Amino acid sequence: MAMKASLKGKYDADKTSGIGSIAFNAGDIKLRATMTDATLVAGPTLNGLSLAVEKPGSFIVEYNVPKKDVRFQFMNTVRIAEKPLNLTYIHSRADNRTILDGSLLIDSANKLSANYMVGTNNCKLKYSYAHEGLATFEPCYDLAKNTWDFAVSRRFYSGDTVKATYQTSSKLLGMEWSKNTKTSGFKVCASVNLADEVKNPKLTAETTWNLEM
Repeated sequence: MAMKASLKGKYDADKTSGIGSIAFNAGDIKLRATMTDATLVAGPTLNGLSLAVEKPGSFIVEYNVPKKDVRFQFMNTVRIAEKPLNLTYIHSRADNRTILDGSLLIDSANKLSANYMVGTNNCKLKYSYAHEGLATFEPCYDLAKNTWDFAVSRRFYSGDTVKATYQTSSKLLGMEWSKNTKTSGFKVCASVNLADEVKNPKLTAETTWNLEM
């Protein structure tokens, strides 16, 4: 039985937090336990502990131990005019919230996706264009807010990725630099609210370590 472990640390001016997970592969089923720093700092306690059973590409059942909440996620792929349509159904029992998500891969460069929360006006439509597999442009329209969000990213052969985002509803401008390898990764983010009178940037950093045994 193969085991994978990961540890993620997040650092910003306000606080430092961490998330750790351990996953076991049992055939085509994956068993996973996830803990946050709240699980160990005052403990050990059950705070921040979740358990999950997953069949990649098919379903995920996750149980949040302290909240006694079950989250179901089911995935499937169908073909429309020979194009793959990926469908995802997510339901959280505690707040009785259901989310439907779909993405249609038109070709290697163009993709359409939609995300809808059942029973609400929350619906987002996104178009993604990848230029030569390196640069990506993603406009997203929020039907509930009647606003647009934009994201532009550029991947380099070194493994580095630079991404810029802008949310028109909140006037939040963000920049992100990330690099991932098989065993580790890091991400540095900076954001500033252009609507604020004093535009103080917010900085965060994330580091991830992966171990496979």
